[in-house]
Amino acid sequence: MNDLLTTNWFDQGGQAYARFRPEYPPALAAYLASLAPSRAVAVDVGCGTGQLTRHLAAHFSSVSGFDPSADQIRHAQPLENISYRCAAAEDLPLLSRSADLITAAQAAHWFDLPRFYAEARRVASPGAILALISYGVLSLEGELNERFARFYWQEIGPYWPAERKLVDSGYATLDFPFSEISAQPIAIKLDWSLAEFLGYISTWSAVRCAREAGQEAVLQRFAVDLAGLWGDVDTRHTVTWPINMRVGRI
Repeated sequence: MNDLLTTNWFDQGGQAYARFRPEYPPALAAYLASLAPSRAVAVDVGCGTGQLTRHLAAHFSSVSGFDPSADQIRHAQPLENISYRCAAAEDLPLLSRSADLITAAQAAHWFDLPRFYAEARRVASPGAILALISYGVLSLEGELNERFARFYWQEIGPYWPAERKLVDSGYATLDFPFSEISAQPIAIKLDWSLAEFLGYISTWSAVRCAREAGQEAVLQRFAVDLAGLWGDVDTRHTVTWPINMRVGRI
């Protein structure tokens, strides 16, 4: 345990992001594909390292993943029918009326929404689906969840950007000027070791901000407390994130 807690688990960058970010369940892509008017073209905007993009590839002939970060694109997961490119959500290098499904997973809170919506309308095929996807605050079991909640809401809370509140609310307050569809409930569930859990925490922007503010002690105390509650470091505990969606037909 000592080796784990002295390791710099606050490492940042696309590689850590790709390794530790929770995977979306295949059921999410299957559900969104079932709503699309065609299975020809899907577009994943703000795709990161392709966590959702690669699942869409199982349902569409062609998938395009766009992200403004070259580091994220460099670590994206390649597949034969996926094309990854650096591009802003508000300026997509796509033909008009070409996309049957447009997704933005854990990304819409960074967009200039009026410009993104205008671009989505431009590239959407007739009856295309737009889905803004986010996963809510994770939950653990028992005492682990109590300690995590204190860390998330109180200790690290002040270091989240203001946009984080939009994610925590499931984008409920965002303007969404489309014919909205009530989405079916889907959750992410993973069984993680302590190292995997702390690795995930390391990808948070709030952790980076806390470090820059000289709050290493707060982060380290959380790691020590969690380790004490976790049991053996290789023990796997279930981590659950509710998936929130705003889904509409363009």
